[in-house]
Amino acid sequence: MELGVHLPQVDLGGEGLSLERLTEVARAAREGGYAAVSANDHVHFGVPWLDGPTALAAVVEHTGDLELATTVALPTVRGPLPLAKALLALDVLSGGRVVAGVGAGSSRHDLASVGVDFDDRWRRLDDDASLLRRVLRGDPAPGGRLDPGPVRPGGVPLWLASWGSPAGLRRVARWGDGWLASAMHTDPGRLADGRLLLRDELAAAGRGDLPVAVATAWTWVTEDRAEAERVVRDRLAPALGADADALHSRVCVGPAGHCADLLAAYAEAGVTRTYLWPVADDVRQLALVSEHVLPRLA
Repeated sequence: MELGVHLPQVDLGGEGLSLERLTEVARAAREGGYAAVSANDHVHFGVPWLDGPTALAAVVEHTGDLELATTVALPTVRGPLPLAKALLALDVLSGGRVVAGVGAGSSRHDLASVGVDFDDRWRRLDDDASLLRRVLRGDPAPGGRLDPGPVRPGGVPLWLASWGSPAGLRRVARWGDGWLASAMHTDPGRLADGRLLLRDELAAAGRGDLPVAVATAWTWVTEDRAEAERVVRDRLAPALGADADALHSRVCVGPAGHCADLLAAYAEAGVTRTYLWPVADDVRQLALVSEHVLPRLA
């Protein structure tokens, strides 16, 4: 299983939001043997949030051969063609290294801010995914082909986000080049069950198996269990609006052995890439993963 790294779009440790911090993480990911850097999409959030595609564009020159992934971007909020235009530009600037992960959006505030009914988001995503699949491959869009087109041979891969519902996995099977799951809303057992369901949906659609990745795997490696508890309860849970008790088993926060066991369980469930998101002290946390977590996986 490969590892990717979420760029630091939020500030949970008092380090601020800056180009320097983004660049340091991109370089650390490249030098540490990670497979990709990624960014998420929110208009509004409980804490200040840097725009995702802008963050990816800002670090292109520091990422070497790493893929640049959206995990996810929201065509329901941005509009499918403006999003496609931004992703194709990023593909050109990176020499063909973009992976387009897209979803419907889980924030009522984000959708309401652009006049989209929350309950209509799935219907919109079906329409958006169909259009994005064509346009990101270089096919004509309404009004004509978007130029410049994709650099990556075959076009920009389109990954569909789903928490694992039957309807969501049908959508992945119909439009996706991969399934992007969320560590915030699944665990290895549920993901394995979803992967079996996805295989059935793919067979019904006449398609072969697809890769699976897990995003938003919040990470803080520490052998101090009290410190891990504080990170979850005092930093993550309030910022994410999540239940601290439910988070403990789903995030890579705690001893290296816990993180290795979680990642190994995802690998056993068929996950091909997990995107880690350091809670803070990003470069040091990536080093701790490399020094203490990866050897246990090996």
